[in-house]
Amino acid sequence: MTPTVSITTDTGELDALLPMVRSFLEQDIMELIVDGRRVSGFRTPDASSLWIRDHCDMLRAGRFFHADATSVVEHFAETQSATGRIFDYFTTFPEKLPCERENWTKYVRVPVEADVEYRFVKAVWLAWQACGDDEWLKTLLPSMERALEYILTNPWYWDEEMGVVKRAYTIDTWDFAYTAGGHDWLQFQIDENTFWGVMHGDNSGYLEAFRIMARVHEHFGDSTRAIMWKERAERLRDKMNEVCWNGTFYTHFVKRSDVTIPGVDESSQLSMSNPMDINRGAATHEMAVSIIGEYQRRREESGAFAEWFSIDPPFPDGIFGDEKLVGGAYVNGGIMPLVGGELARAAFDHGFERYGVDILRQYLEMISQSGETYLWYFPDGTPAAVETSTSPEASATDGWGSSAMLHALIEGLAGVVDTHKSFQRVRISPRWEAAGVTRAEVALSYACSGRGIRYLYERSDGKISLEISGNAEEAGCHVLLPDESRVISVSHDGDELSFAEVMVEKSRYVDFEVDGPVDGTIVIRLG
Repeated sequence: MTPTVSITTDTGELDALLPMVRSFLEQDIMELIVDGRRVSGFRTPDASSLWIRDHCDMLRAGRFFHADATSVVEHFAETQSATGRIFDYFTTFPEKLPCERENWTKYVRVPVEADVEYRFVKAVWLAWQACGDDEWLKTLLPSMERALEYILTNPWYWDEEMGVVKRAYTIDTWDFAYTAGGHDWLQFQIDENTFWGVMHGDNSGYLEAFRIMARVHEHFGDSTRAIMWKERAERLRDKMNEVCWNGTFYTHFVKRSDVTIPGVDESSQLSMSNPMDINRGAATHEMAVSIIGEYQRRREESGAFAEWFSIDPPFPDGIFGDEKLVGGAYVNGGIMPLVGGELARAAFDHGFERYGVDILRQYLEMISQSGETYLWYFPDGTPAAVETSTSPEASATDGWGSSAMLHALIEGLAGVVDTHKSFQRVRISPRWEAAGVTRAEVALSYACSGRGIRYLYERSDGKISLEISGNAEEAGCHVLLPDESRVISVSHDGDELSFAEVMVEKSRYVDFEVDGPVDGTIVIRLG
């Protein structure tokens, strides 16, 4: 296929989201020369460096536009320590101007972070899906194994008694720890005074990574290791849900050290990894419904312009060591499009399709007015700035949050999910009914390989049709139906298919499988 990425609809309401996010991501591409070789990826929105955490999440959407999906993950693998540890980031740019002017190559690992290795594994998986190169994946597989074994065996990150991943007391997945005033600024190190606990987002991240490992080993025919990683994943999911679930959402931080912060109830704090826990497969459908409902409740009660909280309620001002970390700023209660995108993605999967559409509409309206997008905003809508952030820069082209929103549009509303590589196996779940769209054209392909898929969706009285072309060899379809409609038949190029109608909350879908070449026309006749 000719590399093409576009989503157009008869209403045109959300059509501008993809090109706007593409423009942000294209401005966020950073190229570095390291050891004489070019390394190219997506930079963090608040520093001139390539962090595995930002790059991994941004790659979900960025791989449709940027032809180099592999060099960054290769470099993180090449610089992996013998223990399996992965660096957080690397750069050749001076970071602390004006006092630092050296253009050396700098590598950094923040010890309090427990999430780096799962992000590396996910980034390898996303890059492989885009390039489709099995031999390349085989060369990375030992690094993926070492990275996860590092977490499972390191007492800084693995709680043997509880059977879950632990970390220092940080705000959700962020990189500085609470010290009760024992450190004179942000604390990135682990020492004898570290306060320990369990953060749910680490565990859902490793759950997803373990499942990726199982799928990789299955692909290469190693059933023994595939089963081992599946079993590890299920044990971790069970333990995580036992330890972290509070009956409504995931408790922000389950303390393992004896520490109390005056005025803070960790179990009341809704933190940013909650929607990610849904999308990574940790939460059951019932748990997902509860989490989404909690966001909707806080949307009505908080007074914030959006409910995409980094954490709510925030911590007392400045207690993490920087006076700029007041309530409502940055990761201490700031509003993050990253969270909004993950929340929209979860909403589409769990019967809150119109809520997902509302989030995308709100975000598109916001960025259309200014032509800018930031990593975070104050609850009143004021964007981040150098003066209000602990970060050295405040980019107006934040690719982290914008790519999450585009990811929700592609996989949630348009409903195209690559479940293997190169779109050979896909899940197609068009939810255009929730947006009032009766005709939509969707074209997706990976920039590095050109492999992709297209569909034309049309709904008229009495039927829904899907004309599909591209590289798909198998498709599982899950199509949102108009209210009150029933399915009479489903056919693929005239051949009748078996189907089932299913309810997801109050939303009715029709499910069916297409085996063999998927190219052709699907007709869903309605009664």
